[in-house]
Amino acid sequence: MSTTAYLLLGSNIGDRANQLKKSIEGLNNNHIIVKRQSNVYETQSWGYDDDDYLNMVVEVETDLQPLDLLIECNIVEASLGRVRYGGGYASRPIDIDILYYGSEIVDKPNLIVPHRLLQDRKFVLYPLCDLIPNFVHPILNKTNKQLLDICKDECKVKLFE
Repeated sequence: MSTTAYLLLGSNIGDRANQLKKSIEGLNNNHIIVKRQSNVYETQSWGYDDDDYLNMVVEVETDLQPLDLLIECNIVEASLGRVRYGGGYASRPIDIDILYYGSEIVDKPNLIVPHRLLQDRKFVLYPLCDLIPNFVHPILNKTNKQLLDICKDECKVKLFE
């Protein structure tokens, strides 16, 4: 049985657009099929000062369980040069976050779905609204569009050409 999941891709080191493209290619495998993708947005780094990010959301179909999907995302990140240094925000060639896994709620030590900060970040909500503006957050009971409309995030988000 397959599930529709939504992944946030972000890059602020190197050829950012190419990193997004390579991550999509890396995600497409026997267990993950990328079905649709949002526009790409250029955004300020969130939580720290550094180079701007390119962000986008991809819709995937997967037969993997949430923790196995996370492992696959981490493998793709590592293949593109992502090194995890522990806590805190840092620049990275690629970051892949699971935003939604169907309407499931996952609360594990290394994975929380829906993503716990999704409603606070315009760089997440803009691309999500490209794909699923009327999807209802299973905990907050608001659509992605409603969440975007009330989001207090002041970081600049602009369509990337």
